[in-house]
Amino acid sequence: MSAEKKIQILNDVCTGCTLCVKACPFAAISMQNKKAVIDYDKCNLCGACVDVCNFNAIEIKTLERKYDHSSYKDVWVFCEQKKGIVQSISYELLGEGKKLAKKLNCKLCAVLLGENMKEKANELFERGADIVYLVDSPHLKYYQDDPYSKVLTEVINEHKPEVVLCGASTIGRSLISRVAVKINAGLTADCTGLDIDPKEKLLLQTRPAFGGNIMATIITPNHRPQMATVRHKVMQEAGIEKGRKGTIIEKKYSDEILFTRTKLIDIVEEIEETVNLTEADIIVSGGRGVGGPENFDIIRELALTVGGAVGASRSAVDADWIPYSHQVGQTGKTVCPKIYIACGISGQIQHLIGMQSSKIIVAINKDPDAPIFKVATYGIVADLFQIVPALTKKFKQILGK
Repeated sequence: MSAEKKIQILNDVCTGCTLCVKACPFAAISMQNKKAVIDYDKCNLCGACVDVCNFNAIEIKTLERKYDHSSYKDVWVFCEQKKGIVQSISYELLGEGKKLAKKLNCKLCAVLLGENMKEKANELFERGADIVYLVDSPHLKYYQDDPYSKVLTEVINEHKPEVVLCGASTIGRSLISRVAVKINAGLTADCTGLDIDPKEKLLLQTRPAFGGNIMATIITPNHRPQMATVRHKVMQEAGIEKGRKGTIIEKKYSDEILFTRTKLIDIVEEIEETVNLTEADIIVSGGRGVGGPENFDIIRELALTVGGAVGASRSAVDADWIPYSHQVGQTGKTVCPKIYIACGISGQIQHLIGMQSSKIIVAINKDPDAPIFKVATYGIVADLFQIVPALTKKFKQILGK
């Protein structure tokens, strides 16, 4: 048994005063025949309408709902794509999903939304997917909240997966929370570990809590599907098995489902001289010790010299020295490069969560007691304004630049 909330209008009490219409922050209430009517697709049960109704004509009740878990099966991975290219976070989730599916003795399925994406399904089969649920439409070429969330909700409600995984990317975080609300499921965000309870067959979802000071393992025993987002670069990509085949299940939906309330005008990508942060093998990051936006030039020059990306701590981003897209940490990106060079970064736990899986960590800081040195492979206690230019000069000599 599980608790479920339900809202309703008592028509014999409603006077048509329209106070609830004005109070609803989601425009979920309208008037029809002088009575309030709720659009349940928009309503999120916030209770604002209940508070303003002077006639007690709106009720939110908690009902007991019984779930039949036996009808839910398979592990699903939402495979994110941009410009027709499947993102690497999808391959990481397929790698982890394959392990979960084996423990649950079920199939690993991928969900792929976009335009002209059918050929990409073969890549997902080679990465371990047994089934690919494909929704191909011009309306899905670029990510937009309304059509993507409606389509994924429809597919989940029809085929009932036991587990749904999604990347904790900008798109993933925007999408999957909306879907979880629509299907009345729980959602654990920013997981760094997943496993299966062999006895209860429950998904064990592990994530940092209390600022990363402890690791919490969360279960969802009452609701299905069990849903989680996973941080990028914390899991190994699924290996490629050339020629592996699977089953494509194509789904078609009406214009009503694919409709969006917003219009996509343009996509403006940030122009960077360095490589993509999450895909980089070498990252040079700057923190508060860099001192100002103009000083990030020496960080950027070292990154360019070694063919790496530019990262930053939250303090540098909050100070508006560098765009948020460069932020590494709990509220930024999780990275796992071969070499991570931290310049003027003290090493607070929120930053460490995002980069501590790097194979080699080089820390440059004037403070010998900085926490960053506890996780560093190599530590340099010195002024970054002397060390970083010296490193750049030496690398240029070695690399012939």
